[in-house]
Amino acid sequence: MKFRYAMVCSSNQNRSMEAHFLLKKQGFDVSSYGTGAHVKLPGPSLREPNVYEFGTPYKHMFDDLRRKDPDLYKRNGILPMLKRNSSVKTAPQRWQDNAADGSFDVVFTFEEKVFDMVVEVNFDDYYLTPSESFLPQSTAYLHNRDHALMKTVLVINLEVKDNHEEAAIGARLALDLCQEIEATESWEDSIDDVLSGFEKQHRRKLLYSISYY
Repeated sequence: MKFRYAMVCSSNQNRSMEAHFLLKKQGFDVSSYGTGAHVKLPGPSLREPNVYEFGTPYKHMFDDLRRKDPDLYKRNGILPMLKRNSSVKTAPQRWQDNAADGSFDVVFTFEEKVFDMVVEVNFDDYYLTPSESFLPQSTAYLHNRDHALMKTVLVINLEVKDNHEEAAIGARLALDLCQEIEATESWEDSIDDVLSGFEKQHRRKLLYSISYY
């Protein structure tokens, strides 16, 4: 594969990990992250989430929740999800702390507020939708970077609800789009056509930004 990909959601549990799992199986060079302050998983009620620190192994979460209420967390899909996650990597990682992982060519987010956290926008910058036929003259910068590389990175938001069914659909859509991007000689030259074609085919609106490391 030509490009390095990052999948990003809030807790690096469901949407980003479903996409990471699928792309990894297809041979992509892919990593995944979350942008939240903590990792949150559903609990017995909305007021009682299970909260962990980033870096806590998925296996530890699995064992903890299986001890607390195995029937509940099996029924709501959390235990199978954590078992899947632990087969992909050891623990959830935080986007803001990923500088040591190097640069990526394409970053997918699955929620607009996560997109906003990944991309820091200056006053003169603006986001694009594929229907717009021009590129910004000013620069959008990624968080937590010294911008020494001046390497372009494509950040795409594909809005996906945070449940298991929608995450599976979103992962397949992300895979389709990654395959389209891989087929280009240079995504910088053809990204408008690729994304607008994707929108028409799947009837999904995309938001994207050309950013720099």
